[in-house]
Amino acid sequence: MPCGDEFARFRAADADLDHDGTMRSIWKGAIAFGLVNVPVKVYSATESHDIRFHQVHAKDGGRIKYDRVCTECGESVPYAEIDKAYDSDEGVRVVLTDEDFDKLPVAEKHEIPVLQFVPSEQIDPILFEKSYYLEPDSASPKAYTLLAETLTQTDRTALVHFTLRQRTRLAALRNRDGVLVLQTLLWPDEVRSVSFPVLDDAEPPKQKEMAMAEMLVESMADDFRPDEFTDEYQVELRSLIDDIIARGGEKVLPVTPAGEPAAEDAEVLDLVAALQRSVHAASGEKKSDEAAPARGSAAKKAPARKSAAKKTPAKKTAAKSSGKSTAKKTAATKSTAKKSTARKRA
Repeated sequence: MPCGDEFARFRAADADLDHDGTMRSIWKGAIAFGLVNVPVKVYSATESHDIRFHQVHAKDGGRIKYDRVCTECGESVPYAEIDKAYDSDEGVRVVLTDEDFDKLPVAEKHEIPVLQFVPSEQIDPILFEKSYYLEPDSASPKAYTLLAETLTQTDRTALVHFTLRQRTRLAALRNRDGVLVLQTLLWPDEVRSVSFPVLDDAEPPKQKEMAMAEMLVESMADDFRPDEFTDEYQVELRSLIDDIIARGGEKVLPVTPAGEPAAEDAEVLDLVAALQRSVHAASGEKKSDEAAPARGSAAKKAPARKSAAKKTPAKKTAAKSSGKSTAKKTAATKSTAKKSTARKRA
């Protein structure tokens, strides 16, 4: 069953990875607890392995683009002219600019202040949002390892404030195999309260039912080894894509290289084709011009042939006259011969 490293070959490109696949720091600062500062670099601890898709035109496979259009004037709006707005329940729209956001209080951008150290089991996992690795960013990691080991020995988690991209979050700082991990937390009002009335009237399970359920649980009990589990959907999806590529056909289209719009490529190809046609046309005209004098000379010689052709009937006439004359002479000779023979007989 494919898992782990096999997924890495087709995982989605992550914005926090360099071209060689190494993690790239997204934040630098220091953890502050008491009078102790621990310089750190922050890295995204997770990434999605889902295959990303683009929307394309079903007719020709072209990428779909979206335009930022103002609903009031109908014009396309550049990003620099876009502000944020809040629509209140009373039907009022409040527009806020960057200057307005700068007035809001935020924690020190390059400091992670520790607020409390709380028992780790008191943090409900439903509050966890996104995880980050913290790397020591000093010549000596002594303060870093001291904090990590202290959290482990006391079985406590540090609650901190973490400001990233102008937004301050509540976060949990804990030790994971010797590495400090910061996990942003949802604020309490971001977790929905739940109440299902059907559960209020549910009867408690019977002893026999509980015993059978516990036996089933024990028969399936095991240690959690995440590497044993695989996202089968993504594996099959990758296999499907590979099969389509191998078969080829109308579903497999060339991708326009980044930074070279397809429209420009088409114009270049059209230009080259036009130039080639122009060269062929020019070559054809040149050959026509060279052939024109030769055709003119041949045309001039043609009347001579016609004259010769006209002379031919004269020869035939002369031949006919000569033939008639010869025939007359022959007839005259025969007549003389007959007369001579008659005289001899007499």
